[in-house]
Amino acid sequence: MPRFVLALWMALVGGLSALQPSVNARLADRVGGFLPSALVSFSVGTAALLVIVAASGRLPRLSGVGGAPWWELTGGLIGAVYVASTILVFPRLGTAAGMASVIAAQLVAGLLLDRVGAFGFERIPLGPARVAGVAFLILGAVLVLRRG
Repeated sequence: MPRFVLALWMALVGGLSALQPSVNARLADRVGGFLPSALVSFSVGTAALLVIVAASGRLPRLSGVGGAPWWELTGGLIGAVYVASTILVFPRLGTAAGMASVIAAQLVAGLLLDRVGAFGFERIPLGPARVAGVAFLILGAVLVLRRG
C-alpha cells in the first residue's frame, strides 16, 4: 500500500482518536467514573474486534500467545492506561492540550525507537529535518498548552 494512503488512514484515525477521550469522559458520568468507563470502552472494542475477526475468518492462533515474550503482551495494558488516563485528564486539561501532550511525547519516543530500530524494525537515523520537525511539534504543544 502506498505511504500516502497509509499516512492518510492514520490521519483519519488520529482525528477519531481526538473524539475518544471526550466520548469516554461523558460515559464516565453515566457508569461511575473513569475506570468503569475505560472498562466499558475496552469491552465494546473487544466485542467489535471479535465480530470483525470472526467475519474475516482469520481467527488468532492462541497457541502462539504462550510462546510470546511478556513484553509482546503489554499492548493492551498500555492501551488501558492510555484510555483511562485520557478519561481522567482531558476534561480537566482540554482536548487540544491533552492531544498535544500525547502527540509530542509519542513523537519523541518514536524518534528514539526509530533510531535504535526497536522491536526489529528498520533503523531510521536522526536527521536534522526529523529532529526539527519534532522540535516544532513540541513547540506547538507548548503553545497549545497555554491558555489564551
